[in-house]
Amino acid sequence: MAGPVMMKLTCLAVMVCLVLGLPMAESVITCTQTQSAVVPCLGYLKSGGATVPAPCCNAVRSLNNLAKTTPDWQAACRCIEAAVKAVPGIKPAALSAIPGKCGIHLPFQISPTMDCSKQALYISN
Repeated sequence: MAGPVMMKLTCLAVMVCLVLGLPMAESVITCTQTQSAVVPCLGYLKSGGATVPAPCCNAVRSLNNLAKTTPDWQAACRCIEAAVKAVPGIKPAALSAIPGKCGIHLPFQISPTMDCSKQALYISN
């Protein structure tokens, strides 16, 4: 089951990056990296639950560690937004809960209605 979804997300990620013209000089984060953080979370995103699976938290934590600039976060945000719209059945509450349940601080609220153009610089300690 993950095979077709992974392929769909990979194609979508490439299209989003190309259409949006995400410049590599300004952003370190790619749609492929962002999509890799979404795939381990798909089961949780569709069913919800009290806890987020460790592979999902680890993937989101890894993405969080990569993103250091405003363009990074805007690129990641756009890719998350596109991935969420491409996969039917995702529960908005489960999506929004991932960072908190994984103990990860993100500079924006993850939701199906997030505005990626307004994402500010994230400074990690």
